Amino acid sequence: MSSTSAAQKFDPARAEEYRTQSRIALAGYDACHELTACMLSASLGSSSNANILVVGAGGGAQEIAASSKLAPNWRFTAVDPSVSMMDITRAEADRQGFAGRTEFHLGYVDDLPADRRFSAATLIGVLHHQQGDEAKRQLLNSVASRLAPGAPLILAGNRYAYSSEPLLLAAWGERWRMQGATQEDVRAKLGKILDGADPPASEEAVADLLADAGFEPPTWFFSSLFWGACLAKRVG
Repeated sequence: MSSTSAAQKFDPARAEEYRTQSRIALAGYDACHELTACMLSASLGSSSNANILVVGAGGGAQEIAASSKLAPNWRFTAVDPSVSMMDITRAEADRQGFAGRTEFHLGYVDDLPADRRFSAATLIGVLHHQQGDEAKRQLLNSVASRLAPGAPLILAGNRYAYSSEPLLLAAWGERWRMQGATQEDVRAKLGKILDGADPPASEEAVADLLADAGFEPPTWFFSSLFWGACLAKRVG
């Protein structure tokens, strides 16, 4: 992720919780990551020698695991500031066999060389942890400046202000309850979510943020309650 406060959310206890809770919080977790790989492969070609920037790669880097199965020649630069979350990714990379194709960078996008260019990038589950539009723009600008013209970005995360969609919020609570959470647990989880994230207000707001950073209008390809995933190409 791209702010110190966001990194601090994922201390060792939170990182371990993430492994077990992410698939409950996001119905379709695996499908989103698999479709991310499919969209990148369709854009770049599975036989290309692409170098993919993976921002917020801590927690297992499912996007790398899925992409590595489709594209044997791709290489990946995994970026995350959380030691605990990156440790999970390193372990998964060893277990699933993509460690040899992955460069692990503990830190932020801005720490990478300014003149380095990537064939594509992913930003999954990160943008809604950036507080305020200015922080979101800064992160998207940092990613855009390291992409070649025409390179695709996969952007995925929560969109819509939580308070603006009470039905979706209630359904999210039911999703947790379906997995065995009590009503008290649900209230606590939703309270943490409402307090700890700042998603863009709408898909239009996402498109505006992307445009400000120099991307073309996005193509949306996945949706699950508040979560959405899209592909946008760097202008050029």
